[in-house]
Formats: sequence, structure tokens, C-alpha cells
Amino acid sequence: MKSLAQVSLVVLLSMAASGCVYINGERVTSDDWREDQRVNREMISQLDLGVTRSAVVEKLGTPTDSEAFTRDGEEVRVLFYRTQRKHPDGQTTRDEMTPVVFKNDLLVGWGDGAYQDFRS
Repeated sequence: MKSLAQVSLVVLLSMAASGCVYINGERVTSDDWREDQRVNREMISQLDLGVTRSAVVEKLGTPTDSEAFTRDGEEVRVLFYRTQRKHPDGQTTRDEMTPVVFKNDLLVGWGDGAYQDFRS
């Protein structure tokens, strides 16, 4: 019985050392975030101006962050998708995301330039 406890301890320590993480029963590897970012960059590059916000969310999924405001009486919504890692701190900050900008629910641009055009 003692050897079973020792084997169990060795297995648990091996899993911890190998970086295995399970979330809701699904294995998550340390490379998953890299793949997510690559896919987000690829999907954003294929967007067409003028498509609806719901079509973009359907294609890209739930954004990492978002904001909404009015500019000259028109609604502006910005969805932020993680597309790059700059800080190895485990946190996602806006400088690691690409803004996707909508005016009156239609895509008008993406990237920092498009975002700053509406924020200034």
C-alpha cells in the first residue's frame, strides 16, 4: 500500500513538472495561447469592411475586451482580440490586442490607427 502512495505521488509530481493543466476536464497546453493569437491574426486579416458586428463575433468568437462610446452622435463599438504577447506576466493588456472598430454596427477598420481615429 505504501508503494501505491509513492507511485501516486511520483505521477502527480511528474504532471506538475511537465506543465499539464486541465480546465473543465480539457487539457490546456502552454502553446494554446500562441495558436489562439495566430488564429485571431489570421481571421482579422480576412475581415471585410462593412460587415456587421455580429458576423465578426460569429467568426472570431467572444472578444478579450470591448468598449463603446458615441462620436459625433454615432455609436462606436470596439472589440479587442488578443493577437500578440508582449509581457510574460500572465495578464492580457490592451497593447497585446488588436482593436476591431464598428460604427453603427458595421466594421470600419481594425488596428491601432483605426482605433485612435475614433478615440481622438
